[in-house]
Amino acid sequence: MAQFARSLDIYQGFNFKKDKQAPVGFITTLTIGDGESFPADQETIKDPMSPGEDHEPVVGVMNHFLWETGTTDAFYLSAQVSVANKQHLAQLLFGTWTHVEVTFNLEIYEYDPLKKVYFKSLWSDEELQGVLEKNGEDLNLSVADNPSSEVQSPKNYTLQMGIKPAPVEQSINMASGSGQTVVKKWGVTEAAA
Repeated sequence: MAQFARSLDIYQGFNFKKDKQAPVGFITTLTIGDGESFPADQETIKDPMSPGEDHEPVVGVMNHFLWETGTTDAFYLSAQVSVANKQHLAQLLFGTWTHVEVTFNLEIYEYDPLKKVYFKSLWSDEELQGVLEKNGEDLNLSVADNPSSEVQSPKNYTLQMGIKPAPVEQSINMASGSGQTVVKKWGVTEAAA
């Protein structure tokens, strides 16, 4: 089965340039655990599909995404988050976890060299529901202690996480070029007892 793996350009995400055609991605919403919502506080991000306009504020500028495209396969992603969101996440990591649910949304954009436009290559029409993946006893969730050196202002920190799908069928839109969209399923609905 094909995988969807992308290395995303942080610099292009923060400093969009029309003459550069690097893929970019954003976490647009993120809630972890007991309703711990992370604000979309990165506000001066440009919309790749309309570079003269600002994108809606984002929680993080992504630098990597991997999905093996199986219905029950995890999403693995990393993104650069603000100082406030880094501190909020570090506080959660020091605490005790009773709920490991994740509600989130993300968008990945790539450049179509034939049509000479950016297009969304992975996104969902609705917020996605997942559960933090575990590596043994540890949650697959971390945030860097030191700021990124790739983009120095605003200060940003690398968030890494693995998210398994919640037990409900969800739709993921994928595209290989502008106007070439397929819909894949993520998660399997469990019958009520």
